[in-house]
Amino acid sequence: MADKLKKSVKIFLALAIIFAGVLGLAYGIQARFQIVKMGASLEKNSDIAPADPVVIDYSFPLLAKGYADGIRITPATEVNFQWASNKKLVITPKKNWQPETEYHIFLPQSTTVFLAKTGGSELDFSTVKYPRVTSVTPSAGTTDALVDAESPIVVDFDRSTQDFFIKFALDPDSQVIYQNNREKTEFKLLPKYPVIDGRQYDLKIYAKPANADDANYAQIGESSFKTFTIADVVWEKDFTLRLAQARMYTRPKITTGKYIDINLAQQIMTTFEDGKLLDTYMVYSGKPGYETPPGNYKIENKAPRAWSSEFGLFMPWWNALVPSGKFGIHELPEWPGGYKEGANHLGTPVSHGCVRLGVGPAKTVYDWAPIGTPVVVY
Repeated sequence: MADKLKKSVKIFLALAIIFAGVLGLAYGIQARFQIVKMGASLEKNSDIAPADPVVIDYSFPLLAKGYADGIRITPATEVNFQWASNKKLVITPKKNWQPETEYHIFLPQSTTVFLAKTGGSELDFSTVKYPRVTSVTPSAGTTDALVDAESPIVVDFDRSTQDFFIKFALDPDSQVIYQNNREKTEFKLLPKYPVIDGRQYDLKIYAKPANADDANYAQIGESSFKTFTIADVVWEKDFTLRLAQARMYTRPKITTGKYIDINLAQQIMTTFEDGKLLDTYMVYSGKPGYETPPGNYKIENKAPRAWSSEFGLFMPWWNALVPSGKFGIHELPEWPGGYKEGANHLGTPVSHGCVRLGVGPAKTVYDWAPIGTPVVVY
């Protein structure tokens, strides 16, 4: 009896295996000739950065060989395809996706690993927008803009520009140097050469994806302003405020090397190096009848404690402006007995032609300016 039961079980199992094989074969044959609906979706379909990959997820595992050859993308873009699995396809641009663009991916018919045919489909994605300029200082239309190291041109963006190269063009043609904050949302610009007073300047701002060719720059902002005219300055009587004005408004007349700028009308000396203002000092120059002559000079000779035989006094930290030594730059004079002229004279022309500096600034200028340093007096 037991043997008969065992035999019956074996027969049943054999029939079940045969039946399952027949069904599997029938399903495979049927699947091969029918088209099943394939689900395909993008893991991200908006704000795609220029170099970011686009990832497609499929609902069925596909036979990958040759499939990507039939994929079409518009606008046409060179891409690389890589299968992360037979259900995940990664599409990476060889250069960049174009910002602010709608892309369409046309997927061809395919075959699943179960040999079922799938229909084609279409997917869409959009790329990230260019950074937006939120503000420019000086603002557009400004007619009294002051542009210098303390008051640079400032451009702010709505978000980080780290995925882009930003280019600034200032017209009349002037190269700019700039620095940005860590987040790359703010840029401070300065023209490589000082701006010209009372001139109209037009600023244009461009951006391109970080690894794109220069031909891909697109204009994303602009502004214009007119620079301040120094002739319009109303100078303060308070010397501290006047020095502050001088630091803001004095423009270099020589932009290479060291030079000393002396404004007789305002009794102010300014030192420059390579066009950059270093410091300003109150001075006093020649009184009426002994006026310090305007002109272009250079330091002819120097002495730490020169003696004036004409006036019988010492002129500390002496810098001659003419070979004869008739006039020059020096500290407040001293009598042999020790009396030193007071600093209260600074700001008022009371000398016999020399340009006099206070205690401290005179030595600073003496140490800083070698023989041959240009001096512009006006």
